Amino acid sequence: MDVLKILQEEKQAGLKGGLYHKTQVFMAYNTNRIEGSRLSEEQTRYIYETNTFYAEEGENSANIDDINETINHFACFDYMLDTVNEPLSEKIIKEFHKFLKNNTSQSKLPWFKVGDYKTKPNIVGGSETTPPEKVVAEMKKLLSVYGTKSEMTFEDIVEFHWAFEQIHPFQDGNGRVGRLILFRECLVHKIVPFIIEDNHKFFYYRGLQEFKSQKAYLFDTCLSAQDQYKEMISFFYPEN
Repeated sequence: MDVLKILQEEKQAGLKGGLYHKTQVFMAYNTNRIEGSRLSEEQTRYIYETNTFYAEEGENSANIDDINETINHFACFDYMLDTVNEPLSEKIIKEFHKFLKNNTSQSKLPWFKVGDYKTKPNIVGGSETTPPEKVVAEMKKLLSVYGTKSEMTFEDIVEFHWAFEQIHPFQDGNGRVGRLILFRECLVHKIVPFIIEDNHKFFYYRGLQEFKSQKAYLFDTCLSAQDQYKEMISFFYPEN
């Protein structure tokens, strides 16, 4: 089954309630929730379907960044589908970041570069990442090596994700950008894509942290997520 074709056709048709619709909501909810968003999946769906926000029972307020980053992710996912026939590049990766971080509180900070690489050192999972002055060279190297592969496998794409997260090229938003790249590259290479769910984030983090010594942790987490997405596809297209 050509998942990319399905998503593009449903998007173009404006189909409500299909695989594209479900993917938009499910991915935006989970990828943002992993990074600390407090919006529920139902609130995320409501924003997507009505372009409005509602407070759930017991809530008195909402974080504007959570709302903006949800809306931004919807737009970024569409940009990803629109540019999926272009080779993965620094330009596309930076555009992902620009989409995701536009109109957030971070975007107003003078040292935070929306759509560009970090200017200050950062860490992930307690480990140091590539220093700012080396990011350009490391990203070019990563993309160059990745682009030379004649036949891309599931493992190649996941390993690219790990390497990208080790560089951590942006000041913030690296996880969300990285997971969009994962989804995109699976589509490009006719591999069933997947969405890391928030309730599996500790397995995902463990996989990233221990990848050098035990690749199976991250591979297994991603394969499990792929199985979940296959079930989603089967619901909408049972004949396939």
